[in-house]
Amino acid sequence: MPKLGFGLMRLPEKDGVIDIGHVNRMVDAYMQAGMNYFDTAYVYHGGNSEKAIKEALVKRYPRDQFMLATKLPAWCLKGPEDRDRVFNEQLERCGVDYFDFYLLHSIEDGSNGDTYERLDCFNWGLQKKAEGKIRHFGFSFHGSPFYLIKVLDAHPEIEFVQIQLNYADWKNPVVRSGELYEILHNRDIPMIIMEPVKGGTLAALKPELEAMYKAARPEASIASWALRFVGSLPGVMTILSGMSTEEQMKDNIGTFINFEPLTEDEKKLVDKVRTIMLNVPQIGCTSCRYCTPGCPMNISIPDVFRAVNTMNLYGDEFRPKAFYGGLIGQGYGRAFDCIACGQCEGVCPQHLPIIDLLKEASGKLDA
Repeated sequence: MPKLGFGLMRLPEKDGVIDIGHVNRMVDAYMQAGMNYFDTAYVYHGGNSEKAIKEALVKRYPRDQFMLATKLPAWCLKGPEDRDRVFNEQLERCGVDYFDFYLLHSIEDGSNGDTYERLDCFNWGLQKKAEGKIRHFGFSFHGSPFYLIKVLDAHPEIEFVQIQLNYADWKNPVVRSGELYEILHNRDIPMIIMEPVKGGTLAALKPELEAMYKAARPEASIASWALRFVGSLPGVMTILSGMSTEEQMKDNIGTFINFEPLTEDEKKLVDKVRTIMLNVPQIGCTSCRYCTPGCPMNISIPDVFRAVNTMNLYGDEFRPKAFYGGLIGQGYGRAFDCIACGQCEGVCPQHLPIIDLLKEASGKLDA
C-alpha cells in the first residue's frame, strides 16, 4: 500500500465536466512515482468520478498495477435488491471485474448505520468477497466513538476502516478524530485516512501561522505539515488526498517519496499552530459537496462557507464577497435563498447546522 492515496472526489473540471486530459496527467505522475491506490465512490462528481477513472486509469494501465476502491451509499438503497444494482453499475462504470477495496459509505449513528444493518450489507459484502468481486471489505466512518466500538464489536470481519483525521480535528468535539484513531489503533485495525488537509483548509493558513511553519522548514509547503502529521501516526495504511491540480500532485508526491515523520519539536510546533488557529471561529466544512446535488435552491453551500471562513480568518471582506458574487453570477443561489428543507443537514458528514450557518452567512455576504 502506498502511503499517499489518490482521492477522486475533487477532480479538475473544465466547463462543468471532469477534465480527463488533466486527470490523465495526474494519474501518470502518481503511477510513475510508484504509487497506485485510487479511491472513488458512487456519488462523487454526481457519479462521474467512477466513469473518469475508467478512462484515465483502467483503460490505460494493466489491472494488476493499481488498486481501486469505491463505496456503497446507504442513501441510494431502498431495498436489498439495490445493493447488487449499485454494485453492478459501479463495475460497469469503472470497467473492472472486481474492486480491491470496497467500503460501506459513511457509517454514522442512526440513518446510514441503520440502513446497512437493515439491509444486511455486512453479510452481503462478505458474499461479494467470497465471489471474488471484492478483495478487501471495510467501511468509512463519520460517527461517534461509542458507535464505532459498537459496529466493530458486531462486525469483527471488517478488515479496515476509513476515518477523517487531521491535526485540526484531533480534539474536535464533533469529529473526535483522536478518539477514533485510538480505538482503531488499540485493536490493530488498519486505517485509511480521509481529509488530512481538511478540504484544503490546512493548506492555506493565516500569514502569521504560515510564517511559523516556514521558519522551521522554509522549502516545505503548508499542506505537507498536515500530511506529515497523519503519516507519522502508527497504524495508518494510506492517506487520501483529493488532489485537483498537477501542482498539488507534485507537492504531495514530494512529501511522501522521501517521507520524514514529524520530529518532537515539529509536533510541538503543530500543536502551537493548532491552538492559535482554533481560536478563530471557522465553519468545519470539508467541501465534500454531499449537500449540493439535492439543494432545491442550487446553493453552492461549501463555497458559501469557504467565503465566510476566509472573512473570519483574514479579516478581508472584499475578496470573499467578490468570490461570492461570482457564484451568484454563475447561477448559484444566495445563502438568503435557503428554504430550510434540511436535505443538506441530513447528508452532512460533519453534522453541521447548515440552515443556521446559511442564515449567518447571508448576514455577512448578502448585505
